[in-house]
Amino acid sequence: MADGSTFAQAFTILFREGLEALLVIAALAAFLRRAGAADRIAPVYAGAGVAVVASLGMAWVFEVFFDGNHNDLIEAGVILLAAVLMFTMSGWLFLRQDPAAWKAELNRMAERAMGAGTVLSLAGIAFLAVFREGAETVLFLHALARTAGGFDASLLGGLAAAALLLAVVFVAMQWLALRLPLRPVFLLTSAFLFVMGLRMVGAAIQELQEQVIVPVHNDGVPELVTELGFNGSWEALAVQGVIILCALAWLVVQRTRPVEAKASGQAPQATNKAPQATSKAPQATSKAPQASSKAPQAPGVSVR
Repeated sequence: MADGSTFAQAFTILFREGLEALLVIAALAAFLRRAGAADRIAPVYAGAGVAVVASLGMAWVFEVFFDGNHNDLIEAGVILLAAVLMFTMSGWLFLRQDPAAWKAELNRMAERAMGAGTVLSLAGIAFLAVFREGAETVLFLHALARTAGGFDASLLGGLAAAALLLAVVFVAMQWLALRLPLRPVFLLTSAFLFVMGLRMVGAAIQELQEQVIVPVHNDGVPELVTELGFNGSWEALAVQGVIILCALAWLVVQRTRPVEAKASGQAPQATNKAPQATSKAPQATSKAPQASSKAPQAPGVSVR
C-alpha cells in the first residue's frame, strides 16, 4: 500500500507541476512547425533544458540555505517575468494570424529567419515556464524520497509514468497542430499564452499574499475560479481584469489601423489623376500655332 501511495504521489507531483510547462513548450513548438520555422525549435528546447539544470541548482540553494523552503519573493519575480513574456508573445502571434501577413513576414526576415529578439523571447518563455515550477518540484520529490526511504522502484515508476503521459500529450499537440490551418494555430497559441499569462499574474499575487504583502479578500468569489487554477481573490481578479481591458483596447486599436491605412492610401490615387487631366491642356494649345502658320500662305497664292 505504501508503494502504491509513493507511486501515486510521485506521479501526481511530476505530472501536475510539469503539465503547465509542457503545454507552453508544446504550443510554441507546434506554432513554429506550423509556421515553417522548425529550425527555430532548438532554442525553445535549449531554454527548457537550461531551466532543468537551473532548477536543480536552485533546489540545492533552497535545501542548503533556506532549509528546503522556497523563496516566495524570488518565485513571484520569476512568475511575473514569465507573464510579461507570454503577453508579449501572445500579441506577436495575434498580429501575424493572417497567412498572407505571415508569408510577408517570413520573406522580410528571410536572412535572419524569425529574428534574434523573437527567438530569445521563445527561449525565455520556455526557460521560465520550466524554471517556475522546476525547483519546487525537485524539493517536493526530495521530501517524498526522504519520507519513502529513498528513490525506490515505486517512486521512480511514478515519475516514469508521469513522464510518459507528458510525452504523449506533447506528441498529440504536435500532430494536431500540423493538421490545423495556419490561422487557428496562431490564434489558439496566442489565446493560450494570454490565459497562461493571466494565471501566472494570479500566481505571482498569491506568492505576495503568502508574504502578507498583498491582502486577501475572497468572499463571494465563485469556486469555479479556483477550480480552473486561478487565484480566487478579488485582488488578483482586479489586476487580471485590468490586463484584459488593456488587451481589449489594444485589439480595438489594431482593428482600426487597417481602415485608417486604406483611407489614407486612397487619397493619393485621387490626386494623381489631376495632373494627368491638366497635362492634356498643353497638347491642345500646341495645335494653335500649327493652324496659324498656314494663314500666311493664302496671300502668297493670290499674288501669283
